[in-house]
Amino acid sequence: MGSSALDGARRDGFVTVGDTRLEIAFHPAKDESARTVVFLHEGLGSVRMWRDFPKKLVEALDMNGLVYSRAGYGRSDAIEPPRPLDYMQREGHETLPALLELFDLRNAILFGHSDGGSIALVAAGTAWARARIDALVLEAPHVFSEDLSTKSIERAREAFVHGDLRERLARHHGANVDGAFWGWNRAWLDPAFADWNIEAETRAVLQPTLIIQGEDDEYGTLAQLDAIEAAMGPRAERFVIPRAGHSPHRSHEALVIDRVARFLASRVGPLAGSGKAEERS
Repeated sequence: MGSSALDGARRDGFVTVGDTRLEIAFHPAKDESARTVVFLHEGLGSVRMWRDFPKKLVEALDMNGLVYSRAGYGRSDAIEPPRPLDYMQREGHETLPALLELFDLRNAILFGHSDGGSIALVAAGTAWARARIDALVLEAPHVFSEDLSTKSIERAREAFVHGDLRERLARHHGANVDGAFWGWNRAWLDPAFADWNIEAETRAVLQPTLIIQGEDDEYGTLAQLDAIEAAMGPRAERFVIPRAGHSPHRSHEALVIDRVARFLASRVGPLAGSGKAEERS
């Protein structure tokens, strides 16, 4: 892992990628040459909204943890609206690779929640990822837009305008709260977003992938998991949690940590993070 970037992130909680300052949290393993889990937050998420889940997960795995807020979220630099409809593809093709290069991360595990899961799929299917990313854990990922998502996002808009959602999100995003919400909300509710689809990118993913979803997820149906499994075949494993919604890592924390640990032990195994990933076929 790149020591200068890591030292800077530890010192002030920020790192610069391109010309954008991003909020960072790093949770070191006892052996910092161990793999690193990179956490990719949901559409309204941030470093703070993960709470202490990343720390608990990487402690259970004995791995490093790298958490960051995307541009326009948390304490990261603001971005100019509107958010482009391909913002997840851009993050997966541009910012995330640059971040992994900056920290010189190899043999990384991507843990992506919701939009973060979609970003992980986009990133992992690229050629550079074969030497950088060993496995994916996707929680409530999207590979296409569906009616359930749109209806829930419409309800979120009402809660933001007329309820207390803005106040609750402001605790995590501060001055970025309006940009974070409206950038996400208007992109997903744009009529053109109905055609958004990353199933082609998903077919290019060669890494073993665990897909976690709550049975009662209000933002997506199990058709998302069906599509990922159809694209990836035996490389993907599903784990559906009864009586869980969109964020099982909060509602069923211990269960998620245990399942992730067992998946990585069986499909990836221990390896120092400074080594090079094996060639995949």
